[in-house]
Amino acid sequence: MTDKIINSSLSKAKPAKKKNGGSKKKSGKFGLWKIAFHTFLILIFLAILFFVFVFIGLFGPIPSNQQLQDIKSPVASEVLSAEGKVLGRYYVQNRSYTKFDEISPNIVKALIATEDSRFYEHRGIDEIALLRVFVKSIVLFDRSSGGGSTLSQQLAKNLYPRVNLGPLSMPVNKLREAIIAYRMERIYTKEEILTLYLNTVPFSENIFGIEVAAERFFSKSPKDLQVHEAAVLVGLLKANNYYNPHNNPERAKERRNVVIDLMAKNDYITKVQAEEFKSKPLVLKYSPITYSIGPAPYLVEKLKPELLQWCKTHDNDEGVPYNLYTDGLRITTTIDYNLQIYAQQSVKEYMKNLQGVFDNHWKNRDIFKEEPGILKTALKNKDFKGKVMDEKIHTSVFTWNGLRDTTITRLDSIKHYMKFLNAGFIALKPQTGELKAWVGGIDFRFYKYDHVTALRQTGSAFKPIAYLAALENDISPDKYYPNVQKIYDEYDDWSPRNSHDEYGGYYTMKGALAKSLNTISVEVLLDAGIANTIGLAKNLGISADLPEYPSLALGVASVSLKDMVEAYAAIVNDGIPHETRYLVEIADKNGNVLEKFQYEPDEDQVATAENCRAVVNMMQAVVNEGTGSAMRSRYGITGELAGKTGTTQDNSDGWFIGATPNLVAGCWVGADDPRVRFRTINFGQGAYMALPIVGSFYVKVNNDAKVRKYAEGAFNQPAPEILAMLEVPSYREIMDIEEKDFDLADIFRRKDKPEKLKPVEKKEELKSRENAAESAKEKPVWTKIKSIFKKKEK
Repeated sequence: MTDKIINSSLSKAKPAKKKNGGSKKKSGKFGLWKIAFHTFLILIFLAILFFVFVFIGLFGPIPSNQQLQDIKSPVASEVLSAEGKVLGRYYVQNRSYTKFDEISPNIVKALIATEDSRFYEHRGIDEIALLRVFVKSIVLFDRSSGGGSTLSQQLAKNLYPRVNLGPLSMPVNKLREAIIAYRMERIYTKEEILTLYLNTVPFSENIFGIEVAAERFFSKSPKDLQVHEAAVLVGLLKANNYYNPHNNPERAKERRNVVIDLMAKNDYITKVQAEEFKSKPLVLKYSPITYSIGPAPYLVEKLKPELLQWCKTHDNDEGVPYNLYTDGLRITTTIDYNLQIYAQQSVKEYMKNLQGVFDNHWKNRDIFKEEPGILKTALKNKDFKGKVMDEKIHTSVFTWNGLRDTTITRLDSIKHYMKFLNAGFIALKPQTGELKAWVGGIDFRFYKYDHVTALRQTGSAFKPIAYLAALENDISPDKYYPNVQKIYDEYDDWSPRNSHDEYGGYYTMKGALAKSLNTISVEVLLDAGIANTIGLAKNLGISADLPEYPSLALGVASVSLKDMVEAYAAIVNDGIPHETRYLVEIADKNGNVLEKFQYEPDEDQVATAENCRAVVNMMQAVVNEGTGSAMRSRYGITGELAGKTGTTQDNSDGWFIGATPNLVAGCWVGADDPRVRFRTINFGQGAYMALPIVGSFYVKVNNDAKVRKYAEGAFNQPAPEILAMLEVPSYREIMDIEEKDFDLADIFRRKDKPEKLKPVEKKEELKSRENAAESAKEKPVWTKIKSIFKKKEK
């Protein structure tokens, strides 16, 4: 009985246990949900707290609405040609500003199709794209799904660089960019955001913005980019070094085709058009323009001090002085873009060839052993003090076949650069003094010294000035001079020689200038008067010190190429000089003109028009039949052209200055150290070193209809009586000393200030040449003709 009661109690107790167990399970589930709920609330709280911390700038500043409205990225200031093409830039970041209507729709469509296909549908944050990224990238591990950042978020990242916060970097930066993007979408229109993006996005090679990218890879403005070109540039944004079309053309082409397919997928182009664009070859017109590389780096460097001074005295809208490197100024110059390109091409093409001739000329000889002073001078440079010269360094050195990576000692590096010949080139419009082309050297990256403004001996290039001085001092252009080597007792027995040691006969000034005879040029200078010649040279624009010696006629003075070309331009302009003019206006980045440069017209005539025209006529003979005849024979230039070669002692400097009625172009060639030179005059003369550059330049000008006007036209002719005297025979084998305007005794009698120079031949030999000249007795026929137009004596 008791057992039954016990068993009954047990059987009744079991359900009670089950009931208690279910209650515990329910309680456990409720606890888990409660924990999850509390955890969720905590996470929400932490997320809100995290958002607040980011929003208030605890993890890095968040720009205010006002700051976003005043977005100002550093924009490069640009030096422009007269046509508005970029010649060079000053910058902290190589970035230009382009308006939306100056950007091709092809760029906009390619960008949206590739980077943010829902750009016009979201307000800075694309939730659908974020969900896609979460599901595909995080859940399904599909890395090809793309990113979730909108163009607005990418713009925020470009404008406000990310901060490094360790493990928190990614969430903080992403949230920060989302907040900034949302704010920008409330401030700016979609077009304005696209404009900001395309002006700030980094492309390859440390360049920023679509304008610089289009210029560098295609030499175009952004508005002219075609679909396949736009696709190349947008393709760069994925990995701008990996897809660089200049360095990795195959990769760039593949990426371009992906962008084109995306454009078709988003209905910006048809599939047929897509296949057509994808079939096109990748054709670049690579044109890097930086501070050191571009069409006119030497000019950009020359302008810098003047522009910096301008900025100091002009305030921007914020009331502070303009910043040349960040405010995006647009500096327009007088430079003709095509002429500048042709000048640069002509210099580089010929100098590469000439350097090869020079290297071969010294192939089996060591110039530094023959001229040990070259290295001694170089090593005195302050940049080399304290450096170990035999220490090897790894560097890239300049060669005419491109940069070469090498390991080289410092001393060998110095020798390498000192053996290069260099050049300067400048072209001016004579009627106004407007600068049209300026090339200061062979490569600004390695040779900063500007050879347009460098002082070098002019050689025979100075002679036209001496001849003009003679005409200005009433020396008749039909006067004959004997070509004899003389000794000047009053100048310490100095005796000038002709470059080829050829003597004999009699020459007019025109004939002597055409043949560049030193013997007669000295006589012409002394006829004109040394002081008179120096005074005229100064008035023509030559600022250098000029020696008061007869050797001035042979170009011993060191004068800049700029000054010499200015002087020639004044002669072509009938004796009216102009200081070189190069600035037209300065505008801000939006094109608002801040200053126009007005030049007072120069009307001061420093030499008579008739005499200037006579000298131009003489310089035409130089080109037609004299030392500059290669301009006709080799380069085939048929229009009116005048010019003069120049060669200095020891062949250190080669010059040629050529002139058409509308353009004067001059070139100097030599090494930075005059002791680095050709050993023979065959290679070292101006007709070989410098003339080919000017000749090539004028050929290019003649072949381009856009600038051919600079090579056309006719020189102003002298009056008939002057022209008649210029057209007498320029050379006579013998002369009648009894003619009233030919005083042989006076020619051999000089009592000017002595110059201490050593004679080159024995005095007795030269005196015998002088005596031989006095034996000429034949009466010329031309004297009967010239009397018709004989100038009246004053």
